[in-house]
Amino acid sequence: MPTSAPSPPRPAPAQEPPPLVPLARVPVHVAIIMDGNGRWARQRGLPRLAGHRAGTENLRRVIRRFGDYGVKFLTLYAFSTENWLRPKREVEGLLRLLRQVIRRELQHLHENGIRLLHIGRLEGLPPRLQQQVREAMDLTKDNERMTLTIAFNYGGRAEIVDAVRRIVAAGIPPEQVDEQVVAAHLYTAGLPDPDLIIRTGGEMRLSNFLLWQGAYAEFYSTPVYWPDFDEDDIDQALLAYSRRKRRFGRLPEDESDYPQPCGDGHR
Repeated sequence: MPTSAPSPPRPAPAQEPPPLVPLARVPVHVAIIMDGNGRWARQRGLPRLAGHRAGTENLRRVIRRFGDYGVKFLTLYAFSTENWLRPKREVEGLLRLLRQVIRRELQHLHENGIRLLHIGRLEGLPPRLQQQVREAMDLTKDNERMTLTIAFNYGGRAEIVDAVRRIVAAGIPPEQVDEQVVAAHLYTAGLPDPDLIIRTGGEMRLSNFLLWQGAYAEFYSTPVYWPDFDEDDIDQALLAYSRRKRRFGRLPEDESDYPQPCGDGHR
């Protein structure tokens, strides 16, 4: 008598996340360079796309943890303008993964009060994916708990070039162009600059990510690959941030030789 195939093992019950770590200061905006998917896969003898897929399965855990700390803006670097230079099969797989993630996670994000935004050149994506992204943003546009921004087909230099083109097209005189005007024409117009940029995978570079907005962001690199980046790693990043002194070019009073700042920065 033939025996039936054994049923697949049941997934382990979800564990309660560890308690939050007391922090002196929590960043308003955290941005993450999600790196290490390919190396994570190679260590396990898997194709690179398996690493990217594992990375998408980490999203819900990461979003929840930052939300629990009260982070209001989270920006994730998912696909750069330079990533089109990767093998065609990998690029097609990444586009397919984005479609799958939107279908899988959109309702959960919406029910948890998360607004979804996209930054990058949306017109460079396949039309069906463009429509999917627009519908996701429209569905969640009134949510207020957190703003989750996905940087897909994004490059910091391309963003600045596009901003300059918009300024020129608007006919703004050169003498009226200042930092506020440039910021208002970036993809991120209306969003606060990031307080903390985290890079997983151990590298120590920005890789064309938020070049304008990250001018005064704190930078934190961890050797942990993105699929393994968990609550404890988030705790460590936020703890490191909370211990740093953010000066924005100034000196603390106890380190200054002079009682008054220069003021206008030109003397």
